[in-house]
This record gives sequence, C-alpha cells and structure tokens, in this order.
Amino acid sequence: MAKAKPAPRAVVAYDSIAASMTKKGGVEASQMFGMPTLKVKGKAFAGLFNDAMVFKLKGVHHAAALALAGAKLFDPMGGRPMKEWVQVPMKHESAWVKLAESARDYVSKG
Repeated sequence: MAKAKPAPRAVVAYDSIAASMTKKGGVEASQMFGMPTLKVKGKAFAGLFNDAMVFKLKGVHHAAALALAGAKLFDPMGGRPMKEWVQVPMKHESAWVKLAESARDYVSKG
C-alpha cells in the first residue's frame, strides 16, 4: 500500500486530537510505520495514515468503527491486515476523537 501525503484537513484534525490528548498527560506523540502516531505507556493506539486515522480497538468499539462507510482493517504493507487496527477515512473525522479515546483506553489497560 503506497503512503500518500495526507490532506491538510486530515493533518489539522489529527494534530488537534494529538494536542488535546498529549496536553492531558499520559499520551505521547511519536512515529510508527513512518506515520504520526499516538502512544500510551509506549504502545501505539492511533495514527494518521494518508487521509485516514487508524485506531487499535477491540469489541464493540472495533465493530462500530468497521461499520463506518469506507472503514477497513489497517493494512500498511498490503496483504497482511492488522486485525485490531481499523482505518477510518476522513469523511468520518467527526468520530475520530471518540475512537481515539476508546483506543487509548483499550491500549492503556493492556
């Protein structure tokens, strides 16, 4: 899967989420697969990939994210989807904050 430069709107939305979550503490901004990533306790839980955000989710939150039109399992290398990670397109950016919070909560418990 080719990595494209994210649209400015996607970057602004991601940066806003990142700033809010890091400001509250416990969350750090980092990199994974060459993409901006958010981590808690050193473990990634969300990131910006092309014009989508990706979230590590489980259970009902995973199912709800996958149910969004255009959402799919995250497959950064092509051919090996990451079963807990959901890629949610920019058209659902209004859901990104809640998904990031759910992902943070899931990963911080692990």
